Amino acid sequence: MRRVYRRPKPDFEEKRFRVNQQIRVPVVFLIDENGVSVGEMPTGKALSMAEQVGMDVVEVNPKIQPPVVKIMDYGQFKYKKEKEAQKQKVKQKKVEIKGIRLSVRISQHDFDFRFEQAKKFLERGDKLKLELILKGRERQHPEKAEEIMKKFYQKLKATPGLSMEIEQGLTKQGGRFNIILINKQ
Repeated sequence: MRRVYRRPKPDFEEKRFRVNQQIRVPVVFLIDENGVSVGEMPTGKALSMAEQVGMDVVEVNPKIQPPVVKIMDYGQFKYKKEKEAQKQKVKQKKVEIKGIRLSVRISQHDFDFRFEQAKKFLERGDKLKLELILKGRERQHPEKAEEIMKKFYQKLKATPGLSMEIEQGLTKQGGRFNIILINKQ
């Protein structure tokens, strides 16, 4: 049996504008190239007005009755929209979730080392996922795991320059303890 490739649908639908002959409504509300409201008129007349000026008729608001159309250069309009979208994409900040794993029998040096890593991640603006996995007989003393997680959080909270906040509280799943922290700046 042959498999058919289907292109994945984009996460967001780009707003599409009807232009010139794509506008099928008999009557439209026209705004000219200078932004002045002309009023309601037949679509054909609006198209001929746009042709005289050498521009396009673009449907700006299709939802109201009659739809609002504007005389403008569609190519230039589309170019500006793409540039704005690109700028928004550049401004977006990608937040990563960094993970740090602790254990019940962690030495003081390892604890301090992981604390410094966590501080570095949070200062950089990343989220921090603290994880502690209980193994074997450690499962009989989950209170020790909670104590270590709280100690780590309290030490981070007491650090100057960090304003800690718990995004997802302490969750227990079998022998696994998780907590997600963020630095609110």
